[in-house]
Order: sequence, then C-alpha cells, then structure tokens
Amino acid sequence: MHIGADDTGAPARTIWVRTVDPDDIGDSVSACPHLFQACVPKIADIRLAAVGDQLFATRIDIDGDHLDWRQDYDSLTCTPADTPLAVRTAVRAYLEAFGLLFGAFDFALRADGRWIWLETNPNGQWAFVDAPTRRAIATALADRLQG
Repeated sequence: MHIGADDTGAPARTIWVRTVDPDDIGDSVSACPHLFQACVPKIADIRLAAVGDQLFATRIDIDGDHLDWRQDYDSLTCTPADTPLAVRTAVRAYLEAFGLLFGAFDFALRADGRWIWLETNPNGQWAFVDAPTRRAIATALADRLQG
C-alpha cells in the first residue's frame, strides 16, 4: 500500500494489485466491497481511454515482472495500440449502457493477441501515456467540454 497525505493532511492510500491466496480470504471481506479476479497470463497491459466515440488505446510494457504497473511508472514503455473491432464495439456499448462520456478501460494483452477486460474507471488516469496520445485525449475532452 502506498501511503502519503492529501491536502488536508489525511493519509492518502493506494491499494496495489496483488495475489491473494483464497485460503486467506475470511469473513472480514463482508465489511466492504472487494474485487477478486483470476490472474490472467499476459505479455502487456492496455489502457484504453474512451471519450465519447473516440478511443485511444495504449500498450503498456514494463521492464521487470510487476503485477501492478502503477507501482513503477519509470519502468513503463507506452505505445499506441490498434483496438480490435470487438473491443471497440464492447467499449462503446459499455459507455452507452452506463451513460458515460469517458472511461479508462484496462485490459490484459495475452500472447495470442486477445484483450481480456479487467476493469473500467470512469475517472481513470491517462496523462502517463505517450505524448501524441495524451494530446489527442486532452483535445477530445476539451472538445466535449466545449460542446
């Protein structure tokens, strides 16, 4: 867990993705929401920022073996990625179903090229991606805000 402080001095916390032994999961998980997922064998990660109908996919490669790439941004290589048609269709349907204009979609990229959806964050980060993609996302968001 990353612990810092926010503007009020209250501790800020980030809980990193980590492996969990099912035998370690007890009744205490009933106290608040948890997300448990199967570990997906992957060769890279994909962060797809969706702004309305515009999709901006970034392949995230990391130097070393990290389950959660957010722990070491200095070890990341971010490159634009082509989004498969099935993913484009599913992402647009997801946004429409939830009434969202923006979403940060996370995928695991398998060795066979398949994208495995992990989660969607309606206010996820995107400023760490390559500069041209970052500018394109910022422009798309500004255009949306200006109507």
